[in-house]
Amino acid sequence: MIRFSGFRVAEKAAYIIGMLRRVLPLVLLAIAAPIAAKDSLGVFGEWGAFRDADVPRCYAIAAAEFSRNRRDFDPYATVSTWPRRQVRGQVHFRLSRELSSSPRVRVAIGGQRFDLTGGGSDAWAQDAGDDAAILAAMRAASRMSISATDQRGNRFTDRYSLDGAATAMDAASVGCASR
Repeated sequence: MIRFSGFRVAEKAAYIIGMLRRVLPLVLLAIAAPIAAKDSLGVFGEWGAFRDADVPRCYAIAAAEFSRNRRDFDPYATVSTWPRRQVRGQVHFRLSRELSSSPRVRVAIGGQRFDLTGGGSDAWAQDAGDDAAILAAMRAASRMSISATDQRGNRFTDRYSLDGAATAMDAASVGCASR
């Protein structure tokens, strides 16, 4: 069987472009992370885990999937542990847009929905019980999306893969366990 060499090159180029789309957010996260964190605890799927011993705090973090829609900010999700504050497993979302004054923010994980509270371009669980329920849902699902209303009154959605989230959350938890 004879193959046209241009077709083989196009196949390879498409493969490389596809891989870059998946890996680039993690590469950018890994490059930026040393500025904000002292120790990398690892990269697991689409999520990374880091420890900042100066604060101290440990966190799992992931960038939202690329979207062609307008973005004011680069969205990301974190799950943090703050040993001195006795806080463990606190979720936080940096959203892609500035929120309206009554934003109606909701996270969908698998078949579950949770209302969030928020302001500016940030959202978080309403209380520790919601944090725990959100983390349990994240461990069991493969995808997560956060929808809200921006300051122009438009609904928008930031989407995440949860591939590696459970392992990254565990690494962050263990990273601060003895502190």
